[in-house]
Amino acid sequence: MHFCFRSLVKSTSAEATLSLIVAVTHIAAISVIAQTSPVQNPNMADNPLLSESSLPYHIPPFDKIKDEHFEPAIEAGMREELKEVEGVANDSEKPTFDNTIVALEHTGRLLDRAERTFSNLNACNTNPTLQKIETEIAPQLSAHRDAIHLNGKLFARIQELYDNRDNLGLDPESAYLLERYYKDFVRAGAKLSDTDKEKLKKINTELATLQTQFEQNVLKEKNASSVVVDRKEDLAGLSDNQMASVTAAAKAEHKDGKFVIQMQNTTGQPLLGSLQNRQLRERIMQTSLARNSHGGEFDTRNIVTRTAQLRAEKAKLLGYANWAAYQLEDQTAHDVPTVNKLLSDLAPPAVANAKREATDMQKIVDQEKGGFQIASWDWPFYSEKVRKARYAFDESELRPYYELNHVILDGVFFAAGKLYGLTFKERHDIPVYQPDVRVFEVYDRDGKPLALFLGDYYARPSKRGGAWMNAYVQQSDLFGTKPVVANHLNIPKPPPGEPTLLTHDEVRTAFHEFGHALHGMFSNVKYPRFSGTSVPRDFVEYPSQVNEMWATWPEVLKNYAKHYKTGEPIPQALLDKVIAAEKFNQGYKTTEYLSASLLDQAWHQLNPSDVPQDAVAFEAEALHKAGVDFSPVPPRYRSFYFSHAFAGGYSAGYYSYLWSEVLDADTVEWFKEHGGLKRENGDRFRAMLLSRGGSADALGLFKNFVGRDPYIEPLLRRRGLDREQSGNGASRRTENERLQRSGVR
Repeated sequence: MHFCFRSLVKSTSAEATLSLIVAVTHIAAISVIAQTSPVQNPNMADNPLLSESSLPYHIPPFDKIKDEHFEPAIEAGMREELKEVEGVANDSEKPTFDNTIVALEHTGRLLDRAERTFSNLNACNTNPTLQKIETEIAPQLSAHRDAIHLNGKLFARIQELYDNRDNLGLDPESAYLLERYYKDFVRAGAKLSDTDKEKLKKINTELATLQTQFEQNVLKEKNASSVVVDRKEDLAGLSDNQMASVTAAAKAEHKDGKFVIQMQNTTGQPLLGSLQNRQLRERIMQTSLARNSHGGEFDTRNIVTRTAQLRAEKAKLLGYANWAAYQLEDQTAHDVPTVNKLLSDLAPPAVANAKREATDMQKIVDQEKGGFQIASWDWPFYSEKVRKARYAFDESELRPYYELNHVILDGVFFAAGKLYGLTFKERHDIPVYQPDVRVFEVYDRDGKPLALFLGDYYARPSKRGGAWMNAYVQQSDLFGTKPVVANHLNIPKPPPGEPTLLTHDEVRTAFHEFGHALHGMFSNVKYPRFSGTSVPRDFVEYPSQVNEMWATWPEVLKNYAKHYKTGEPIPQALLDKVIAAEKFNQGYKTTEYLSASLLDQAWHQLNPSDVPQDAVAFEAEALHKAGVDFSPVPPRYRSFYFSHAFAGGYSAGYYSYLWSEVLDADTVEWFKEHGGLKRENGDRFRAMLLSRGGSADALGLFKNFVGRDPYIEPLLRRRGLDREQSGNGASRRTENERLQRSGVR
């Protein structure tokens, strides 16, 4: 479950963002048309990106935007922003908050509109033309950002205001904005010598190119790695719906008469839990694990090592021990030792749980006289057998009750209505970029229009892997804009006329991503710099993870979990089993996540001189050293298709999901203690946290909401780690004290 968001000085985006070209400095609103005559460039004539959209909420006019519009609009936006920034930097008046900081908030609006639309579409509906533009424009945007952040005159004005900040009489949001501008510029290299600034520019330009190559190679390799099956009998175990999907995939890839299993971005693949043919399961898993690291044009091993090298050099140049230290300084975790301790403390009990789970599965293999040891390609299949034996149900029993339309309208939207008073109306009069995309107008608790929400749920070759939220327009009182946000999932699309039946994990993902959407839609800030999800990366997943709780909340589950044929609600007995099985397979889930998080840290805690030549060997050694090299549970992402880490966004930050889950699990306990799905609870969460965006200290917002410091016990209980991790009450208190000292306060 991944998320896409943008902030002022991020030099990359997350697979979160994972669209590789980042929003530069500010959030889009009203257009200022570039100083280029349309007659000089045919792509500037009638270019819809040059002016603010006249559609509702200023949503981009997707039906009028052509591929050739992007590059000239982005280039015009860069020229215009540089001119605007020069005007601020060279202002003859003494620096004031309004003529410097607020003035900077007004710059770059054309660029933001063009770049935001481009990067969002390039992530969810790309093509060779957009990929070529991305390759060409990424280093230009990197140089453009450097031209702003390394402008000495501009930084001198910011520095003067920052040094005198206590005497400016600023309101809290304005004071925090000044503080963020100063920190952003310093972290971008504003205090470096001219010589070091030139070094930094070269590093940033090369990193932008490498990150673009990585993301494009991951997508191309995923699309090129489909597993072709000749015989229908080899697909025994698949449901009718799954068979329809692999048949449709074969048709889409022009392999009529065969069956095609398309790769998902994660290491584990969805069909492994159903396929009875062990040889085919192994083939699928080995194909997945080998992606981007077996030679060929899409291999990313050299990109990974070079990226690690450049990031290590950049961190040293900026005065940090390593890239992780640089990244973590600006997160709520604050430092490397804190993250290392969190991961290392949880790894042993997680692996111990996974090994117990493997033992349970091995018993079934042995009872069936399978004659083999549980391997990574066996885990999903045999864990389903254990689930069925232990809880008397398997995943396939749930799918008929998880039809996509019911999940969204009667589940995700229903919960938002109960908790926040929102209502939704689907609109068919607004153009979209792909026929499957749905548009909903969202109305607030008082019935007034609040936002537009786009739902893009189906997988396709033009869409990157994972799931994420992004904003086409962000809320800002400064510009009077309301949000336009989108959710993107990668659900296999069934043939026409067939229902879209989800897995339990896909249902949870839908609720998760809508949690991000709520964070964006409820934003109520003045400055675009703080809008919506512009919060520390290790905090941004927290509200979305809280929203997952409603997926299995009885009132919500009963409302959407209805059989797609009969309309009958999910039987109470099956519902009880689903809830009882919540902790099932948590050893596996925690270990695969921790393995990826530990790899992320291993790569980004290197000194420049320690970056390895052999990336595969380094990865194996890092997993061994961390004690998570348990072959039946490979990392959720291997380094070579780990877009969080190497396409930007979450580099040295993949721990964020777990860090946020400490706050999330504690908040879920708060909701339960206060009556659960009640309007007063939702209104409090909205007012004290979701609406604030990045306008205040993130952990301070959490503490204000729950009224105390967080505890780790809810997380340990949720993941079945409480026995191993917590021990007695004294050790639990020690762990809480450590969390409070380290920043999770």
